[in-house]
Amino acid sequence: MTFRFRQPSVLPGFGLTLGFALGYLGLIVLIPLAMAFLQAFRLSWDEFWQIVLAPRVLASYRLTFGASFLAAALNAGFGLVVAWVLVRYSFPGKRLIDALVDLPFALPTAVAGITLTTLYSSNGWIGQYLKPLGVKVAFTPLGIVVALVFIGLPFVVRTVQPVLEDLETEVEEAAASLGADRWQIFQHVIFPAIRPALLTGFTLAFARAIGEYGSVIFIAGNLPMVSEITPLLIVGKLEQYDYKGAAAVSVVMLMISFVLLLLINLLQRWSRMRRD
Repeated sequence: MTFRFRQPSVLPGFGLTLGFALGYLGLIVLIPLAMAFLQAFRLSWDEFWQIVLAPRVLASYRLTFGASFLAAALNAGFGLVVAWVLVRYSFPGKRLIDALVDLPFALPTAVAGITLTTLYSSNGWIGQYLKPLGVKVAFTPLGIVVALVFIGLPFVVRTVQPVLEDLETEVEEAAASLGADRWQIFQHVIFPAIRPALLTGFTLAFARAIGEYGSVIFIAGNLPMVSEITPLLIVGKLEQYDYKGAAAVSVVMLMISFVLLLLINLLQRWSRMRRD
């Protein structure tokens, strides 16, 4: 009688750690999401579509996803500039500015919202100079974009910065020796290398902006059909004990967010394959 022993795994403790990871993700992520779907499934199809396609809800979708996309796009551009300055230049106070980039991570979102509202109100430090120009930021959709740009900037900077630091300057010098100007070097040498990281930062900033609540509710004004975001609408339904309605809107948000993030990740993968 012969015994066959199981071949040991190359990774020690792989089965235990994999089980722990899946169990942890299931407890923290999957079970809460499943409960939202189960709550929404208690509605009939007519009730579900009546809730999620109501004019007020549709207006909140457009504002939430539109402002989030615009803020993430702005952060992709300006975040790249900030990362470039922090990596390629030396100047007094560089470490302080580098530390300030992480401030939105540490600052409570409610504090950020109150601060931005104070700054951009009609009598605020910045808003008082914008008012004569006819630009109103606080209590408008523009204020929502400003808040989302504030909380999303670190995602782009911290994603692109390490890639810029690892770029070999010899490649740029070789391109310059062959007659390429600065724009051509950036377009054909630097940008293809940082494009996947830039898309990753855009994705993270976009995902964070979709679900942002604390920093937005103070500066938005929260006017239905004008400056009301979907997370606020969900909270309002919960406060009215409309749990099924809140779950229905949450499920739609989850599905749209999942599809958008999937498309962006596919774009990232295509970008990496094209670069390789």
